[in-house]
This record gives sequence, C-alpha cells and structure tokens, in this order.
Amino acid sequence: MSSDSEIIERSRDTPGVFAGLYERHAGTIYRYAARRIGVAVADDVMSETFLVAFERRAAFDPTVGAALPWLYGIATTLMKKHARLEAASWRGMTAAGAAEVIVDDIAGLESRVDAEASVQRIGLALRRMAKRDRDALLLQAWADLSYEDIALALAVPVGTVRSRLNRARRVLREAISRGQAPTTEVEYERVDSAAQGA
Repeated sequence: MSSDSEIIERSRDTPGVFAGLYERHAGTIYRYAARRIGVAVADDVMSETFLVAFERRAAFDPTVGAALPWLYGIATTLMKKHARLEAASWRGMTAAGAAEVIVDDIAGLESRVDAEASVQRIGLALRRMAKRDRDALLLQAWADLSYEDIALALAVPVGTVRSRLNRARRVLREAISRGQAPTTEVEYERVDSAAQGA
C-alpha cells in the first residue's frame, strides 16, 4: 500500500492518484468537522479541505510522511469561516442530554443534572476560549494528534502547542472546579493568569 507521501508525489504527474488520499482520510476529516461545527456543513468543509489539499499538493513536505496532520490543519483553517456554527454547537451540547432524561428515573436524575451542568460549563469554556487554544485542544482531544502533529497542522512550533494546550486545560479545570466558565475573553485571560499564579 502506498504511503500518503507517495500518493501526493505521484499525483503531481497523475492527478487522479490523489483520489487515494481522499478515500483514505475523507471520513476522518468529516467526523472531525462534524464534531466541531455540525453535520450540516461538515461535508462542505471536508470537500473543501481536499480541494485545497489538491491545489497545494506541490507544497506538501514528503519527509513528513503522513498527510493527516496537514489535512487537519487545512480543515481547521477552513472551519474558522464557520465560527458562529461552532459556537452554536457548544451551546447545544446539553440539548441531547436533556432530551434523554427519563422522568421515572429519580435516582439518576441528580447525577444527570450535575453531568449536564458540567457539560454546559465545558461547552461555555470552549466557546469563550481563544481560538488558537481551542484548535490545539480539539486537535489533540478529537483528532488524537501528537504535539508534533498539532504543530504541523497549525504551522507553529511544538513549544507553542504545549503552551496553548496547558492554557486551555487550566481554563477548563478552572471552569469545572468553580462551577462556571469564563464569560469573556478578558475573563478567560484573568482565569488563565490566576491559574498560572496558583
């Protein structure tokens, strides 16, 4: 089986070969986009990701090997156009859980309410989080990328990825432990500074 790099390299002379990369990774990119911005536009983001990748295939660094971090980076950039949809997705995180509450299950109701409140706080914290930190966090959590792969996807140094992930985790921990999420980016920075001083 050909590696991603080999497919991209061969597609420079034989464009149809690029379809192999699409077949290999389209589902993964679709699922990532669907989790971030919803299924309504995930297909568009996935398709546009591969269109951009095809157009920029000559710039792909074959020494990297796997193309998935590169594709995640393209998809993440494209999703910035859909920031409002992503924010709505975070707001709706509790809707699915609320619809599943069974009235007769009183014993489990309190734990469900606590869980729903936690999910709501996490969703709010993610929505208020700086985009650069949220992108790094979700590439690690949902795409299961390593620090090095996140650095490739976002075109930043690994040290920057570490800083962004640490900041994002501190803010999430603070939101959960205090029972509330920062309400503005200014408050986000205040919570982050307080966490650093602790």
